Amino acid sequence: MTITLSRRSFVILVVAAAAMVAAYLLGAARPSVANASPATTTVLAAASTPTATGGITVTGTGTVKGTPDTLTVSLSTTATGSTIDAALAEATKAQNAVIAALKKNGVADKDLQTSNFSIQPNYTTKGLPSGYVVTEGVSAKIHGLAKAGGTLNAAVQAGGDNVRVDGVYVNIDDTDPLKGDARTAAVADAKQRAEQYAQASGRQLGQVQSISEQASYTPTPYAYDRVSASAASAAVPIQAGTQDVSVTVTVVYAFA
Repeated sequence: MTITLSRRSFVILVVAAAAMVAAYLLGAARPSVANASPATTTVLAAASTPTATGGITVTGTGTVKGTPDTLTVSLSTTATGSTIDAALAEATKAQNAVIAALKKNGVADKDLQTSNFSIQPNYTTKGLPSGYVVTEGVSAKIHGLAKAGGTLNAAVQAGGDNVRVDGVYVNIDDTDPLKGDARTAAVADAKQRAEQYAQASGRQLGQVQSISEQASYTPTPYAYDRVSASAASAAVPIQAGTQDVSVTVTVVYAFA
């Protein structure tokens, strides 16, 4: 069978064939959806953060004076002997006499505590052994300074030449009420500082976020002359004076 195409039909056929070839070529050049790498898109945006109100950290100190009402004394008895047993016996005898005198003058068992005990060899000036030295110590808390001098003197006299006073301190037995007043003063001091800083920076002071504290109190050492005290029959004069109880607080405030 013979097919005869007109010029117009021939042109249409050629154009259609060209279109099919172009479509095929484009399909081959484009990767399939399954094998194609995903596109990476970078989006730049301004970071958004909450507006911080800020804050301020300050310290404040409060100090309150109190009158000592307790005397704490450390006493030790020392004895030397040719043997350990001999030195120990003499030191213990003197120590028992000291403790008995303290108790007789009203010092309770709970206020007595062993503070030291040692046994050491003794030597002559030429470095030769000459026996042993035994030391026994006790710490006593005497409530009420009015009777403290008499109690201390009685203990020293009871120990005789074997006793020595290692330390005497006057102190406040219960500092809690004073600490309470010192805390109030410390917080007020911290608030005043915070308000000054806030005003200087043009801000308004907000609420307290946290508070931490540090308390300080140091008993006062008291000079005691053993020689003159043990030789006298009168009570050793004890002067109370005053002592400071301090509290330092660190306060964190927010800005309103």
